[in-house]
Amino acid sequence: MCGIVGYAGAPSDGRALDVVMEGLARLEYRGYDSAGVALITADGMVTRKKAGKLANLRAVLEASPMPSSGTGIGHTRWATHGGPTDQNAHPHLGGAEGRVAVIHNGIIENFAALRAELTADGVNFLSETDTEVAAHLLAAAYDGCGDLTEAMRQLANRLEGTFTLLAVHADQPGTVVGARHTSPLVVGLGDNENFLGSDVPAFIGRTRDALELGEDQIVTITADDVSVIGFDGTPAQGKPLRVEWDAAAAEKGGYPNFMAKEIHEQPRAVADTLLGRSDADGNLTLDELRISPEQLKRVAKIIVVACGTASYAGQVARYAIEHWTRIPTEVDLAHEFRYRDPVIDDRTLVVAISQSGETMDTLMAVRHAREQGALTIAVCNTNGSTIPRESDAVLYTHAGPEIAVASTKAFLAQITACYLLGLYLSSLRGKMYADSANSVLSELNAMPAKIQTVLDRLDRTREIARFMADTRSVLFLGRHVGFPVAMEGALKLKELAYIHAEGFAAGELKHGPIALIEPGQNVFVIVPSPSSPHSLHHKVVSNIQEVRARGARTVVIAEEGDTDVEPYAEEVIWVPACPPLLAPLLTTVPLQVFACELAMAKGLDVDQPRNLAKSVTVE
Repeated sequence: MCGIVGYAGAPSDGRALDVVMEGLARLEYRGYDSAGVALITADGMVTRKKAGKLANLRAVLEASPMPSSGTGIGHTRWATHGGPTDQNAHPHLGGAEGRVAVIHNGIIENFAALRAELTADGVNFLSETDTEVAAHLLAAAYDGCGDLTEAMRQLANRLEGTFTLLAVHADQPGTVVGARHTSPLVVGLGDNENFLGSDVPAFIGRTRDALELGEDQIVTITADDVSVIGFDGTPAQGKPLRVEWDAAAAEKGGYPNFMAKEIHEQPRAVADTLLGRSDADGNLTLDELRISPEQLKRVAKIIVVACGTASYAGQVARYAIEHWTRIPTEVDLAHEFRYRDPVIDDRTLVVAISQSGETMDTLMAVRHAREQGALTIAVCNTNGSTIPRESDAVLYTHAGPEIAVASTKAFLAQITACYLLGLYLSSLRGKMYADSANSVLSELNAMPAKIQTVLDRLDRTREIARFMADTRSVLFLGRHVGFPVAMEGALKLKELAYIHAEGFAAGELKHGPIALIEPGQNVFVIVPSPSSPHSLHHKVVSNIQEVRARGARTVVIAEEGDTDVEPYAEEVIWVPACPPLLAPLLTTVPLQVFACELAMAKGLDVDQPRNLAKSVTVE
């Protein structure tokens, strides 16, 4: 999830660099692997870029100032194709003389074929990125038509995947052209200046008047004009938008905190994690898995290692992986893994889950596994971090930067990535027919829209949270995949609201935890789908009756149409129907929102809970 900024103003003002850098500072939450700018000046195209955070680029600009300009583009990168290096930083130049500059947010799925085509034509590449392919194709298209907007239209129709592209050309000063396909792009409307950005914070300090672009549209801005066309060349209109929040909230996209923002980014996080994982025939293609199929076919045991929220993602994954692959699967807390002297060998696959890729406990577990001869796969959100580098293979989640300490979108993305891994292993070992795998993939691809549906319906959940702001204890019950969801719901409440919260396996209720139930005790129950196997639904409904009979106040998360739960619930939070194994992608979301809202009602710092850090880098 990269940050992009475009600016077209009066050349005499010469403030393009200041405007672009200001926008990048507000968008740095979207990516900080590298940053760069390109300006159209009297001397032609001038660029500066540097790996690392925006401060590194500022140092380069101080050491090597850029000429005055009224037109520019800028980028903060979240690395996907190619590591976070100076060479892979955006902008990328296209053409023999480098007269076009391109920045990009998204993933171009057919970049390999396009790159091969360009290489055959004699083009030399300076980076590992998919974006440089777009830059060279755009330069060639411009040479043929002489117009940057038409060249962008031709380029957009050749690309597959998800992308927002911004471009400037030395032969067309004063103009910035953008293209949007799935990935976001917003226009800022100023007075003798106009803006482009991947998010409103890119220009909120300059204007609150904006234009939302539709899918598959191309926008051209100059200092005094904005025009929009579709990818088919027909004229189009953007949707006017008045931004009501001010620059102080810009970095959070108008949300009260980063956690709330990241909760609402979950449909995109899941969609981006799924993106590009299947070929034209719908077959799974996990290109980041560098372990040979022969090695994976020999795997006799899988162990998932992780800490905190990531370990709950692993516990959800265990149900799906074991069910689909029929390989015995365990989940270990990473800090306990090597100390219990686990039985592992070269037929063991260790899956390490870490948002940051720097979690020290998990890193040490990976090192121990490799010392014992096991295969290791990292599920990670941070390109080029230590755990992926030291693992035999990596499956990136592409959730984008997660700033809030309490993890939300990374959790759902980790579960999604593990589902993909399970499907891949199952297909590889012949445990699942291709049509069955494709059916599950189709259901997975439908989940982002269903997550959005859940998010759109949570006003009552927020009211419940505010009503319960003074509560001292909340219990969570679940079975099967609902059990780790219950534990994750409890963890979020501990992290954010500092109150007693416990997640229990509902089947354990009568083996001790029911002693905690007294009149007024708040209990959340994650109810399996009525289509769940082994009568789990009936058993959990019985658990609701048991705690309700002892005075508990029950808040039930249930599938739409599940009328069996209504007589026994004080409140029901409905989620769309989906296959039982995929349900955590939906049932987790209300618990995240509940914890966030309750903590805000208590006046607590949601993004930086006390005593916690985003990444635990000491063992």
